[in-house]
Amino acid sequence: MRHRMDSRTLGRYGSHRRAMLSNMAASLFLEESITTTVTRAKELRRYAERLITRAKGGTIHDRRIVRSKMAHKEAAIKLFDDLAKRYASRPGGYTRIIKTGNRHGDGSPMAVIALVD
Repeated sequence: MRHRMDSRTLGRYGSHRRAMLSNMAASLFLEESITTTVTRAKELRRYAERLITRAKGGTIHDRRIVRSKMAHKEAAIKLFDDLAKRYASRPGGYTRIIKTGNRHGDGSPMAVIALVD
């Protein structure tokens, strides 16, 4: 039973899932747009928006929490220096998911997740 379970497992065990979301968030922050499946994009949106909100605080504590959740140094620097300033006056909704159809190989629904301007 899935009582009080609020996140998707994405067919992976916990540490693998956290590592995947961390890597995807780093790629999203560096590239500002990535293509993935719809389910992963929806889960990445939750993860990335929490990191952006935390980065808007800008304290040392916030930096340490973000670095513990996302180990990619260049992505964390860009998150605090560029993205936090860009979204300073925005109360949320930093990402956009655009569905792009099905993947040719297995028919999985694909989407582009991008940072809004």
